Amino acid sequence: MVIGERAYLLILGALIAERLFEVVISRRNTRRAFARGAIEYGQGHFPVMVAMHTLFIASCAAESLFVAHAISPVISILALVAALIAQILRYTAVIALGDRWNTRVIVTPGAPLVTRGPYRWMRHPNYLAVVVEIAAVPLIRGCWMTAVTFAIANALMLAVRILVEERALESLPTR
Repeated sequence: MVIGERAYLLILGALIAERLFEVVISRRNTRRAFARGAIEYGQGHFPVMVAMHTLFIASCAAESLFVAHAISPVISILALVAALIAQILRYTAVIALGDRWNTRVIVTPGAPLVTRGPYRWMRHPNYLAVVVEIAAVPLIRGCWMTAVTFAIANALMLAVRILVEERALESLPTR
């Protein structure tokens, strides 16, 4: 079974709704963090990251609607499963960080490094979720041009983002 056009557009709609939900959570957590004396790092790359993620979803929709690609049902279903697993990983990271989770790089001086949830096993579980999502979501409908283009763009973005985050985390006492 290959995921149909309407079903895929509903999946993209759900992804948009999730992103909007994340914006609400992030804004709430930003206010709380700044009230505790937090500092934001790497503001310059943030608008580029937002634009990239917005264009990613638009590209998925456009390629699905206007460029027909044959896709194996097995690949389509595996991509859907991978995308769902990425969401589970993303939200285990969000839950582990609690009110410290944010779409921006915001660090409260003196706050300990989070080592629960997926952070017990990996340094950046949310970024792994994003990598998987950017590869998998387009492949649900065979949008391989979007998958390749945005995998490269995301790799470049994460190279900057992780460097910024690592430098910000250096201010924490337990490293």
